Formats: sequence, structure tokens, C-alpha cells
Amino acid sequence: MRRRGTGVVGAVIAAAVAAGIAAVAARLSWQRLPDSRRTRLRRQARVWRLTARRGVHFAAVKVSGGAVGERRRAAMEERFAIRTAQDVAAELGQMKGALMKIGQLASVIADGLPDEARAALASLQADVPPMAPSLAAAVVRDDLGADPGDVFLEFDAEPVAAASIGQVHRAVTRDGHRVAVKVQYPGAAEAITADLDNAEMLYAMVSAVALPGLDAASLVDELRARMGEELDYRLEATNQAVFAERFAGHRWIRVPGVLPELSGQHVLTTDWCDGRSFADIESAPDDVRQHVAEVVFRFSQASVLRYRSFNGDPHPGNYRFADDGTVAFLDFGLVKHWPADEFAGLMAVLDPVLDGDPERLCAQMEAAGFLVPNHGLAPEQVWDCVSAPYEPYLHDEFTFTPSFASAAMRAVGDPTGPHRAVTRALSLPGSFVVLNRVLWGMSGLLGRLGATNCWRAILDEYRLDAPAATPMGVDEARWLASRVASGDTVIQLVHPPENP
Repeated sequence: MRRRGTGVVGAVIAAAVAAGIAAVAARLSWQRLPDSRRTRLRRQARVWRLTARRGVHFAAVKVSGGAVGERRRAAMEERFAIRTAQDVAAELGQMKGALMKIGQLASVIADGLPDEARAALASLQADVPPMAPSLAAAVVRDDLGADPGDVFLEFDAEPVAAASIGQVHRAVTRDGHRVAVKVQYPGAAEAITADLDNAEMLYAMVSAVALPGLDAASLVDELRARMGEELDYRLEATNQAVFAERFAGHRWIRVPGVLPELSGQHVLTTDWCDGRSFADIESAPDDVRQHVAEVVFRFSQASVLRYRSFNGDPHPGNYRFADDGTVAFLDFGLVKHWPADEFAGLMAVLDPVLDGDPERLCAQMEAAGFLVPNHGLAPEQVWDCVSAPYEPYLHDEFTFTPSFASAAMRAVGDPTGPHRAVTRALSLPGSFVVLNRVLWGMSGLLGRLGATNCWRAILDEYRLDAPAATPMGVDEARWLASRVASGDTVIQLVHPPENP
């Protein structure tokens, strides 16, 4: 398992080195380039230096490994994987852009690597170094027209959290309301734009880490569209307000409200949410972990299947867990909204997977263009491959493990594995990848919680309007019924008729 994980690292390095060399070769006249082009090249140079270091080390390991025994070679490759992960985390963790987002995505599926390598990549999900208080104050002043001390009754200069493009400060409004103020890093927009404009490098990196059969160009285009939207906190405020309205009054799900009068393009002010972190919950008693696992799962399924939209960045830092059992869902900057027709096409493929119908699955995938013409595959082959990540929903009860998501992904993505013929015939669009991002993200989180439940029956509550499968489902059904009875058009309108 570890050697296979090391091979993935090697593939990433090879692709990124090629992209870096191409970028350096394109640098002809530095001084005459516009500032935006210089920013791109500086960021490319950082990636090139990183991949060059790792590439030289990788070559040395391969040369030396050929002259030693199997055990010694395995140890050398394990050390290489650890050092590579540490180097990648250290470099990308400072870049605050699209490349860091890709690193965060890779960290979700890193279970096949040695423990120290996984820990290094996991650091990309944690806080990054904050900006100076004077810079944060300047962003607030530019967006809201006054210094933080004048806008708010209280404003903590030290952030309580920092992420890929912004940091969060604790504050109190002039009328005494506790709030969280997210302030975007100066230069974050330029950094992300530089990454997103450099489509060639993103194509290379995504091709290296994505599953075979994924349309890398489509996935990069999807990433560019979503991350371009994430830079505008006004759009995030709109997204979060919509989600807050959808789940208003829910017993277990909380989405912080937005204060639009204290928000702008680079500043977002929302209700403050107390609660424990995901790391705290991982060590909580089993009944607590099982409870929050079901809440997180229900939020994702209600969002996707009832509202055709979801926060495309479901990582551990985006949750707060209160002592009363409620879960607060944070960060709505990277939201995907599926049009009704596009979503219906995705469901047409998902339904036969869950129904165990290989013939219908193959026909639907061919009709949707998810399989290349004249593929010559048996329907059972296709179903075995495509259904692998959906195993938890093919049983009456299932327990997620920490390694489930990565093991399923390796089984599908291994170029020498049993599914290689199917993955070569796939042609999956970026929108399908976003849907799978929700699936992989949830699987990874539930695995870390050791979550056990009747996941298929819960899924069918949202997919088929099936009866409540758990006491929490009964609570939600009552809440939903009360909103519909009150004439709440938010619930009625977003429960699409194409999901019977």
C-alpha cells in the first residue's frame, strides 16, 4: 500500500516538473512582462523549485534502490514519500491560492501514504500564518469605510482561524451582537487568478492526481469557475444566506446568518458560532461521533438531493460542534449549483448504481456521454467499477473506516488494477467530479469518525422521499412538514419534481 502511495507522489512530481520546465522555458523577457504575468511566473517558479527538489530526490531513490534489497528499497521509498509530503505541505501552505486548494484535496485521499506523510499533508487543512493586524484593518477600512474599531464595538486583532484565502476575527457589533468577521488576504485574488490563468500547469497537476477517465480540462474549468466566484465575499454572503434560510429552525443543522450591512467584496460578517473542532470530535465518545456523523451526512444529502447545490469544499475546518448536538456549517464560498437538466442527467446515472442494475447503468452512461462509443465492456464490468465508492449505500448497515475512501479510489484509479479497462473508457465531466467530491469528502470525514448507520435508508429519504429511517430523520420530517404547512415556499420550490 505504501509503495503504491509513493508511486502517486512520483506521478504528481513528474507532471509538475514537466509543467515547471515548460513555464521556465517561456520566460523570455522578464522586465517587459506585465505584473500579472510576473505573478504567474513567480508562482510557477516556486512549484518548479519544489518539483525539481523532489524529482532529483526521486531519481536518487530509484538509482539507489536498484542496488539494495526489497526491504531497504521499501524503507527508502517510504522516507521519500514522507519528505515529499512535508515539502509539498510547506510550500503550498504559504501560497494561499488554487494550488493550496489542490493540496487540500489531495490530503483527503492520502490514507495510502505513511503516517508521517499523511500528517504533513493534513497540515494543509489547518490554519496558515495570519496577516499582520494592520493589513486586516486596511481591508476592513477599504470595504466598510472605516477602521475595525469604528465599525465594531470590539474587534480582536488576532485572528481565531486562517485558511487559504482569508482569516476570521472575533468581533462584537455596535449593538452587542457577537460575530465572526472573515477578511480576505490582500493579494489573494491576484494569487488565485495567477493560478487559474495558468491552465496548463493546472491541467498537468490535476491529470496527475485525478482518476483515469476524468476530463482534466473540464475539471479545471469547473475549478476555475468555482474558485473565481470564491474571491467575491458578496457572492459567498448570498450563498450562505440562502443556506441559512433553507435550514432555518432545523433541530440539528445550523448555518450562521449573514450581516450584509457589515459585509463587502473582501469582508464577510456572520453570526458567531461556538463549538468544538472536528479534531475534538474525533476523540469524543462513540455516541457523540455517531450523532454528528449523521448530522453531517444529512446536511450533505439534503443540500444535494433537495436543493441541487452544495458547498464544494467539505473539509474538517468547516464545522463547529456544539454541546447540544447541533452542528454549524461554515464557509460557503465554493458552492456548486446544478441546473435541473444537468442534475437529472447525473441522477439518471446514480440511480442504476444504487439499484444494482448494470444494464441500465451502462445504457444511461452511454446516453450521457460518460462512456466512449464502442467501448466493448460488459455492463457488469462497468457497474463493478462505478459502484466501488458507493458500497456504503449497497448494504442495510455500513461502518466507514479511515481507509475506505482512499482504498476505493485506489481500486478505481490503479492503472494496473481490475478496473483499468473501464477507467480508460470513461469520459466524466467536471460536474460529475464535483458530485463525487461531495461523496469522497463525506466518506473521508465519516471514516475518521468510525460512523455506523443505515446510510442507504437515510439516503433514500432524500432521493425517494422514503419514510424516516432514524429518530433524527423523524425530527427532520416534522420540521419539514411544519415549514410546508406554514406555506414556506423555500422548501416547496426547491424540492424538485424530477426527484420522485
